[in-house]
Amino acid sequence: MTDLDACAREPIHRPGAIQPHGALLVLDPASLKVIGASRTAMDWLGPMALDLRALPEAAPLVGVLGRWLAGDLPSSEWQGSLAGRVLQSVAHRSGDLLILEFEAAPAEGREPLELLFPRVRRFAEDLTGAPDIPALLAHTARFIRSLTGFDRALVYQFDADWNGLVEGEDGNGRLPSYLGLRFPASDIPAQARQLYALNRTRIIPNAGYAPVPIESLGPRVGPGLDLSHSVLRSVSPVHLEYMRNMGTLASMSVSIMVDGVLWGLVACHSAQPHLVSLQMRGLCDFSVQLVASEIAARLRGADAARRLALGQLHSHLLASMTSSGQWTRGLEAMPEALLELVDATGAAIIVDGEAPILIGATPEPDDVSWIVSQLATIADGLPWDTASLPLIWPEAERLADVASGVLAVPISDYHTSWLLWFRPEVTRTVRWAGEPHKVVTEHGRIHPRQSFASWQELVRFTARPWTDPERDAAANLRAAIVGIVLRRAEEVAELAEELQKSNKELEAFSYSVSHDLRAPFRHIVGYAELLRERETNLDGKSRHYLESIGEAARAAGQLVDDLLNFSHVGRVSILPRTIDTGKLVREVRHSLELKTAGREIDWQIGPLPNAWGDPTLIRQVWFNLVENAVKYTGPLDRAEISIRGEDRDGESVYHVKDNGVGFDMAYKDKLFGVFQRLQRAEDFEGTGIGLALARRIVERHGGRIWAEGEVGAGAHFHFSLPVPGEGESDV
Repeated sequence: MTDLDACAREPIHRPGAIQPHGALLVLDPASLKVIGASRTAMDWLGPMALDLRALPEAAPLVGVLGRWLAGDLPSSEWQGSLAGRVLQSVAHRSGDLLILEFEAAPAEGREPLELLFPRVRRFAEDLTGAPDIPALLAHTARFIRSLTGFDRALVYQFDADWNGLVEGEDGNGRLPSYLGLRFPASDIPAQARQLYALNRTRIIPNAGYAPVPIESLGPRVGPGLDLSHSVLRSVSPVHLEYMRNMGTLASMSVSIMVDGVLWGLVACHSAQPHLVSLQMRGLCDFSVQLVASEIAARLRGADAARRLALGQLHSHLLASMTSSGQWTRGLEAMPEALLELVDATGAAIIVDGEAPILIGATPEPDDVSWIVSQLATIADGLPWDTASLPLIWPEAERLADVASGVLAVPISDYHTSWLLWFRPEVTRTVRWAGEPHKVVTEHGRIHPRQSFASWQELVRFTARPWTDPERDAAANLRAAIVGIVLRRAEEVAELAEELQKSNKELEAFSYSVSHDLRAPFRHIVGYAELLRERETNLDGKSRHYLESIGEAARAAGQLVDDLLNFSHVGRVSILPRTIDTGKLVREVRHSLELKTAGREIDWQIGPLPNAWGDPTLIRQVWFNLVENAVKYTGPLDRAEISIRGEDRDGESVYHVKDNGVGFDMAYKDKLFGVFQRLQRAEDFEGTGIGLALARRIVERHGGRIWAEGEVGAGAHFHFSLPVPGEGESDV
């Protein structure tokens, strides 16, 4: 551990000593017996330092302590004559002990406290008129210095890293001005800030004092006595050296507590020793807490106004996402609102497997993908933000002009889906009170800084920090998106269930109707043939009518057969086995010989791997595709039909290509629909069900089917079937 670490870990709340401008007694709360005292106690209190109850003149103080311990008085403060002097006292509990501290009362001739309260009232009224918080802090510095008589009063606010920026100052010129300078967090270590939050006021009348030890008069008082709430507590020697280096011999500080958090400090300094009475310090604390209340009210007001504005933007985005088919489209349709929601200059919408949607000033798509990959290692599924991405990943310096600041929210716990917002770097100059990174060493130990002259630092690769309302707005938008996605998923699931039920009912209906219509159409065809043979003396027009009736009935019968097959595919059980695809294709060609007779067709049959599926159903797929190739090359003098296949990536893929009439790719989505015909019915016979049937069979086997084509240049159909896994065998 370095000396600097040791300094930061110093137990400053247990110094074992007090400052010499007062006296301290340690009492047993039950008996008020003195069990410990500072070495100054006898000088200040005389014999009473050994037994508080022994002297009659201490009776009023004992009475106040008793009533305070019983809860009958709100305050433990007391003022009166003891040991020939007028003293002020204040008590507090430290664990199971009672600490009683004494200081001298103010000298005669000073402004009475009752005359100071009108000034405090006017001060409180003036606070509400300050136009902004810096003006309010400047007003506070003037008022506190006028009350206390210090040479200089500073008011500064802590930033997110606990550096303190001086935003208010008042002085008489005896000490240098620090207005606008920043003090590094190391000047007030964490354990000191904790004490500032517990005990709001602290005074050091003379930085050259010698600490006064606390001596035990009983076993319960030891060197570990907690003096966190003590007004006389001795401070760290390092801090006293810090004061002397700063050129001040007296100081007083009052903590600004906003909503229970240390927000800033009022720090007063004098070049010479300077003591402010206990009651005056209490009045300063009261005044500073008025300031804290005003700051809290203004911050809450600004926060509420910001959240209201962001809520309206959220509502607009929610409405857009709800009305759009996809939440991404809803956000993309309102780019200004999406950026304004968190006051960003750019945004990216990332959905797993899709190209990033970029809005405003953003990194390139590859850089956005890189950021997302890095976030996956640290964000842990939670919203995440930084004002300096290069500080985390130095390679991000090249993105500083658009993405020094990043606010990211994950949309899914299972997929790479994110919303990212970006802010550019804001290059600025920070003025420090002395170089903050310089460590002074002497004789082997760390010393506080010796120079507080203004030192400038150029800060790069840092954007404006994200605020809590902006973080909450991003988280709320994520919740809305997740809600929309879940609601859509529920709607889709419900719709799918209803659709599945309707499909089953429709299949049953179509099967029943198709089955019942087959016989009537066959009867119509048969009776038309019988009537034509029986009535030999019919005129030409009557015979034409009979032929038209027969053709129409045959066409209707074929349609019914196709519908029956289509509905049957959805109901029949699939019995997979290994299929000799080459043999199957040869059988299909043989069944089409009547249609190909007399035509010149160049058959190009390539390798055809075996398939895994139901032989009867797969034969129907091949028959429909090859028959289409034969049909749509009919007008050509010489047709070319190519059939081939291969195994790749765990599936068997087959191809049927022709040089026929082809089709327009603009209508490819209609190609496999029921009753969808891309050619005129009078040009090519058919019912428009063949390709729909082929798709249903292939998809029931877990495969896929697709096609390419060009008008006048032929069509190219493909379908794939999964290759069986280990353990699967012929049935």
